[in-house]
Amino acid sequence: MGGRGKIGIGTLVLVLVAMYFGIDPSVVLDTATMVQPPAIESSQPGVPRSAAEDELARFTSRVLADTEDTWGPIFQSGGRQYQEPKLVLYTGVTRSACGVGQAQMGPFYCPADGKVYLDLSFFDDLHRRFGAPGDFAQAYVIAHEVGHHVQNLLGISDKVQQARQRLSEREANQLSVRLELQADCLAGVWAYHADRTRQVLEQGDVDEALRAATAIGDDRIQKQAQGYAVPDSFTHGSAAQRVRWFRVGLDQGDLRACDTFSVAAL
Repeated sequence: MGGRGKIGIGTLVLVLVAMYFGIDPSVVLDTATMVQPPAIESSQPGVPRSAAEDELARFTSRVLADTEDTWGPIFQSGGRQYQEPKLVLYTGVTRSACGVGQAQMGPFYCPADGKVYLDLSFFDDLHRRFGAPGDFAQAYVIAHEVGHHVQNLLGISDKVQQARQRLSEREANQLSVRLELQADCLAGVWAYHADRTRQVLEQGDVDEALRAATAIGDDRIQKQAQGYAVPDSFTHGSAAQRVRWFRVGLDQGDLRACDTFSVAAL
């Protein structure tokens, strides 16, 4: 990606490692932590949801709470307090501190307000359009957005955004890919610790997540939309890259393994 693209990103690795202060996170994660119920907002307060939307709200609430059970102790092990993100469920269009969010954008995280935005129709699209059904496929998507929240709390998002402003479009896209793949890896870290401490994984769950990661790779989406892929325009990573980095987090459960910024090949 070139010297400019790396933006001295070794500092980002130091940020991650500094969280541990030499502490094995598994020691902390072996102790149950009490957390507050996750905060869920509606972009249309007072508008009743359908039974299916209510079930989706309950499911996303459970997943969000479980991510807090993981990230809270990890941050605590580094002497920091984890600030839980809020979840906003919407239909069609919503406003955020990052601008207008629309259903076709898919789930997104806004660093400016610390909220995860999820259109209520997305998981149906994940199943029907992308061929990636299953509860854990959905959980992976939520955990990926929470991974962006972790990046924001660590200051990684700001550093990457500042660097992107100094780069060409191609280089800025490459940096965005590394940010997104790190969020995939952090989703894997959550799954590792959630299963280790709370046995959340059932047979077939990992396959569901990997199918979702494959389905929403930039190459797969571009080929579906236009028949071919343009790697220089990728902003989230190819299907193979997304699968690889989720696997890295899932297999190792270590934030230090999620350094997508220093490796030459993604």
